[in-house]
Amino acid sequence: MAQPRDAKTIAGWYALDVELEPDAREAVEYALMEAGALGTETNDAANKMLRVTAYFDNMPEREHVRAELATALRIYDLASATVRDMDVRKLENRDWLEEWKRNWKPVAAGRFLIAPPWSEIEQIPDQLFIRIEPGMAFGTGTHETTRLCLAAIEKHFAGGSFLDVGTGTGILAIAAAKLFPGARVVACDIDADAVAIARENATANDVSDGRLCRRSYRFRRSCLRKSDRGCDLADASFPVESYLRTFDTVRDSGYSD
Repeated sequence: MAQPRDAKTIAGWYALDVELEPDAREAVEYALMEAGALGTETNDAANKMLRVTAYFDNMPEREHVRAELATALRIYDLASATVRDMDVRKLENRDWLEEWKRNWKPVAAGRFLIAPPWSEIEQIPDQLFIRIEPGMAFGTGTHETTRLCLAAIEKHFAGGSFLDVGTGTGILAIAAAKLFPGARVVACDIDADAVAIARENATANDVSDGRLCRRSYRFRRSCLRKSDRGCDLADASFPVESYLRTFDTVRDSGYSD
């Protein structure tokens, strides 16, 4: 989960609600993003309909939105009648970042408990506690893919070496280091901001970067390297078409860094 873009600098938000038939969902979401929406959410509406809500930082121009909807419906070969209603409303001006923080609750994933830095919770014996400040990086434990990766680490990682490709907040690398403090952990990401956030989270969890302590933990800005071959367990968080190339690199032996 990443915080909304420029959440604290936008003076006001506008919500545009579109009621539609379920078959038109993808077309409508696409059209609203093309019309300048910063994000959308979809919910059930009455009479087996859906409601897609798009969020704008300025009053959306109805004619422009209608034009994008018409184009999208043509692309998806859908009738104009699949979109029924459209309404714009101004949202109350609130500190959305603070509200988002209040609504982010600790998440349990096996032995791991992931919580934001501002939460106050009591640890349970044998529980591995991870505090994560997400910033603009992905990985807070709330998404199913992150929880599945945490479960895989707990089940399959028996120490040794761990490689985290596309580390985001660093949550998976931190989990591996928490599970086996003596492990060799390397985490990398091509996003410099993500690496900076991951390093901060590592320090907050006493899993400092190897340059700051003697333990073998590394958080670096880079793609996968040939020197990453032969790790005992690896996870990779990036588009599916890249997985085969990654597998070819990490399946070989001779891990070093």
